[in-house]
Amino acid sequence: MSVNFSDAIKYIGCNDKTIDLFESQYPVPNGVSYNSYVIMDDKIAVMDTADPRVTDEWLSNLEKELAGKTPDYLVVHHMEPDHSGSIKTFLEKYPDTTVVGNVKTFTMMGQFMESALFESRKHVVAEGDTLELGTHTLTFAMAPMVHWPEVMVSYESTEKVLFAADGFGKFGALDVDEPWIDEARRYYLNIVGKYGASVQGLLKKAAALDIQTICPLHGPILTENLGYYIDLYNTWSSYKPEEEGVFIAVASIHGNTKKAALKLQEKLEQAGHKTLLMDVCREPISEAVAQAFRFDKMICCAATYDGNLFSPMDDFLHHLAAKTYQNRKVGFVENGTWAPQAAKCMKAILEPMKNMEFVEPVVSIKSTLNSDSEAVMDELVKNL
Repeated sequence: MSVNFSDAIKYIGCNDKTIDLFESQYPVPNGVSYNSYVIMDDKIAVMDTADPRVTDEWLSNLEKELAGKTPDYLVVHHMEPDHSGSIKTFLEKYPDTTVVGNVKTFTMMGQFMESALFESRKHVVAEGDTLELGTHTLTFAMAPMVHWPEVMVSYESTEKVLFAADGFGKFGALDVDEPWIDEARRYYLNIVGKYGASVQGLLKKAAALDIQTICPLHGPILTENLGYYIDLYNTWSSYKPEEEGVFIAVASIHGNTKKAALKLQEKLEQAGHKTLLMDVCREPISEAVAQAFRFDKMICCAATYDGNLFSPMDDFLHHLAAKTYQNRKVGFVENGTWAPQAAKCMKAILEPMKNMEFVEPVVSIKSTLNSDSEAVMDELVKNL
């Protein structure tokens, strides 16, 4: 699809395929987009900037659309550097532009740059305030903790466009042909996932609007079947599973725990369960987190290490805890040559999470799966 969906609202963002880790932790093999827009009307409004990695390209895109005109407003929905990183350069280039943000926006802006750059030309907005551009009008809604405290969104009522900040974003450059859901799920659950209650609040505000287009700060502009995307956000932010199935997370040292997990997967599928197995030692933790949230059940299969839990599983489960994993059924498979301890350690990490059901029995393996431990595995499959 063309990113320029409107005669008046133009896309001026940039793709970044040189980045390896988004936020220095999430692998982005297909890059990422930094989205920015400009509304051309009697008054011209630039909607956010871009990461400093692409400042020159972003300014060039803006200048092309301006065609010699000067912007009247810079609207700042989110101060995270991947969207605000070109503000300083923009303000130096366009010294007469008014900067639009909320109180918290400008507090943060003063932490990233000298306040003298914007203090005399800031326009502070609050919930429900409007900005008239001519035939286009922006109405602002505060979205604190989606996923920073200063975040806000804006709704353009003439063309029925929601400028959604980090909402409805995804990893991946815009010229990459891939399904929206996989990288959008990974993006949401790892970056915004902790703040489900805040997202629910924003969705309630959005439900009162006639939205025909969603313009996120990452990923494609959404113009069709918006109910699909909104329903997924409602599911994710209410911590409900997308579908029935079993996510099998495996952390195996020498391979025997993984062999047991593969046998477990075979038994689950024979029993009619949809399954997905991931080796958390080798797969990105961010993908494992996303898939754990996707399904209604999880089985953690891990080796004991130094009398404790093998660290890749420990890391994965603490990532789940940080994103407020909840409302799931969980079973355990542990392995240890002389003193299996992994299940006790895994359960201790998961127990504080809300509405968790632990399915018995624990499958405890000593070195390799045998007929006795396989019989216990059969019982776990039955009870699941």
